Amino acid sequence: MSKALMVFADGFETVEALMTVDILRRGGVEVTMASIYDSMEVTSAQDITIQVDSLLKNENIMGYDAIILPGGQPGTTNLGQSPDVKLAVMAMNGVKKWVCAICAAPTVFGQYGILNGKKACCYPGLEESLTGADIVYDAVTIDGNIITSRGLGTALDFALAILEQLTSTAKAAMIKKSVVA
Repeated sequence: MSKALMVFADGFETVEALMTVDILRRGGVEVTMASIYDSMEVTSAQDITIQVDSLLKNENIMGYDAIILPGGQPGTTNLGQSPDVKLAVMAMNGVKKWVCAICAAPTVFGQYGILNGKKACCYPGLEESLTGADIVYDAVTIDGNIITSRGLGTALDFALAILEQLTSTAKAAMIKKSVVA
């Protein structure tokens, strides 16, 4: 069974994060929701507080097949400022595991320098922060081991793209049909 790590910081975009967790779990992926803080509670940009499964600092990053960063503000800024997030993303990218981000969060990848020569997309207006990337405007972009997406309206496509990479095209199509997409 594939395993994914969804990283949460205060100010995350609710739908982008939880839809992705939901779709992946429906598809049989084991998803751990991890906080960048010392607290198991994280509050979204829409003032919705959730309880996560774990603390990022306690996770064995290499035990996962994918790391996922949701967008939202100030969530994206909080993720980008976390040394633990940087360590996790850089480690997983270094061994070509899936690194995935949606909305404003691909800018964190730009900040870390992992988009050089890669196609990437993000929330409209933030493209200049995708340092080194070949900017595209597709709903979801996959280049090598990096998956990026544009925003809340593309969250289902983003989740299904990750599911397809972690499982199969058939599994992603089955889940897409089951949620009437």
